[in-house]
Amino acid sequence: MRVLFIALIFAGLLNGCSENRVTGRRQLSLVPEKELQSMASTEYRNFLSQSKVVSAAASPEGQMVVRVGNNIANAIRTYYANQGKESVLNGFNWEFNLVDSNVVNAWCMPGGKVVIYSGILPVTQNENGLAIVMGHEITHALAKHGNERLSQGLVQQFGGMALQAALSSKPAETRNLFMQAYGIGTTVGVMLPFSRSQESEADRLGLIYAAMAGYNPEEAVPFWQRMSQLGGSKPPEFLSSHPADETRIKNLRKHMPEALRHYNASRK
Repeated sequence: MRVLFIALIFAGLLNGCSENRVTGRRQLSLVPEKELQSMASTEYRNFLSQSKVVSAAASPEGQMVVRVGNNIANAIRTYYANQGKESVLNGFNWEFNLVDSNVVNAWCMPGGKVVIYSGILPVTQNENGLAIVMGHEITHALAKHGNERLSQGLVQQFGGMALQAALSSKPAETRNLFMQAYGIGTTVGVMLPFSRSQESEADRLGLIYAAMAGYNPEEAVPFWQRMSQLGGSKPPEFLSSHPADETRIKNLRKHMPEALRHYNASRK
């Protein structure tokens, strides 16, 4: 009986794997994106209602977050339209908000629901640095990394139960799983708690998205150097979900020529 159960789970996982049109990598995706976007819209509103949102109309920093976010979103829209992949952005209704908090963090929910915490602005230092962060977080949403993590969580905790069924039977646990999948509430001087492969994808594509929007991708290296200096104990790379700082910076430098081509093209 146990063997049959494991076999059924394994078969479900195989059926739930599909090729991601953004990264080209096969990933587990058990939850329809429309369901996630609907849940994200609700959770985003809840989060903003319980947070101190900095008005873009009354704050230069708030204006900067909206401006940089819209520039990147427009560049992404053009990029995928030129590739005939407009459907990558189906359901995306971009929102960018700055939240007054000393937390060093940022995240993007499905459908383009972005939050930047003011605590990260001293680390980004300028618009180019902010664009690096926003490009990175937006990539997590476009590449459906949260869906992948949530799907893994549904398998681990609920045996692969559908999202709506999990919400009905265990609403609190499922909501917590959703929030964890998108890094909401992470406070330890890092961005989202994704796997190393997902982080590497977000680093590369985020660099390109920022560059296409006219932001200098070379700011990525000093930004991550500043992030690495925030302190705190860190586990060895093979025990960590994030690439070691040295590995991340090495990889960013490897991808820099590609990003600079997009950056130079954006300035013509």
